[in-house]
Amino acid sequence: MTQPREPLTAAWAESLSDVRREDWERFRPGTPFMRWDWLRLLEETGCVTPGTGWLPRHLLLHRGGELVGAAPMYVRTNSSGEFVFDQVWAEVAARIGLSYYPKLTAMSPFTPATGYEPLTAPEADTEDVFTRVLDEAEAFVRGHGLSGLNVNFASPRFAEAAERAGMVRWEHQGFVWSNPGYASLDEFLAYFRRSRRRNVTRERRALRERGVRVEMVEGADVSDAWVEWLYAIYERTNAKFGPWGCHYLNRDFFQGIFRELPENLVVAGATEGGRERPLAMALFAKQGERLWGRYWGCFEEVPGLHFEVCYYTPMEYCIEHGLREFDPGMGGAHKARRGFASRSAYSLHRFSDPRLHALLRRHMPEINSLERTHVAELNELLPFKEWTAGRS
Repeated sequence: MTQPREPLTAAWAESLSDVRREDWERFRPGTPFMRWDWLRLLEETGCVTPGTGWLPRHLLLHRGGELVGAAPMYVRTNSSGEFVFDQVWAEVAARIGLSYYPKLTAMSPFTPATGYEPLTAPEADTEDVFTRVLDEAEAFVRGHGLSGLNVNFASPRFAEAAERAGMVRWEHQGFVWSNPGYASLDEFLAYFRRSRRRNVTRERRALRERGVRVEMVEGADVSDAWVEWLYAIYERTNAKFGPWGCHYLNRDFFQGIFRELPENLVVAGATEGGRERPLAMALFAKQGERLWGRYWGCFEEVPGLHFEVCYYTPMEYCIEHGLREFDPGMGGAHKARRGFASRSAYSLHRFSDPRLHALLRRHMPEINSLERTHVAELNELLPFKEWTAGRS
């Protein structure tokens, strides 16, 4: 006779420090942004605190005393750093006399990269964990009088589970470059229309003729000086945009990730002549066959430098190292013109107030339709001789 399994039990942790690193990492997080060190550093360095509008509340599922599931979540008192721009729903809530904050958000803070889903032990049933996480999160929202549950940049399979649980899917445009196995960047560029290929060649040649050199440096080989310059560039970029900047991280966090997660990091640096300080830098995260562009900035404006540091050289890196997918981060139409296809990312929402949730459900089909139109329009800008959704 088969013995019944012990039931799952749920608990909420107020910090990643309350969870042993080896227990969390046993889940083999699918992105660097869900790793224990990344999330703990955000808390430990003061980037994620109640003072910045992020109150950690991490859901832990146990069976027989063993951790079998986990979902990082945060009670939010604002929407800064989420990148789904749900402030519009806060305005709607205010118009009908509701408070939108605090709310419960499931995501990796400050990270608009698809891949969020509850972590599951290899021996656990993924669907059971997904269902229980959503049930417990909803109970937490009701029990604490929060305005709702939000899951940002969900993985496709967790998005489906959340929809089955009654959450509403909101689509958001994002970019991706796919590498089916190019032998070189020139092979990729050969698919471009002649005029676009000529423009790329001209951009790259102008930098070489000026003496600019761009290299990708693995995290373990990045010097302390480069980490300092990288943070200085991050500060400089955000200062340039003033109140519209995205200044969420501090020097301690930058230093910490290179200390704790060097295997997940690579830096693009542009140098000129014999000068020690780079002209420009960009930080990338990597795991498995995927690369993510995170932060870019420059000390000197040089035509074409942004495209080389953030697009062309990282593409060459992906080809050389067999990486199949490159997410360059959020941005504008210039990415499409250089070969990044648009696709939809997903956030899922369920509001506690039935009036607000009814408005969400009523208007989201039209909102998503407009977003899909935007995705299609950006893909019309792709530089290929022929465009199919399966390429790039």
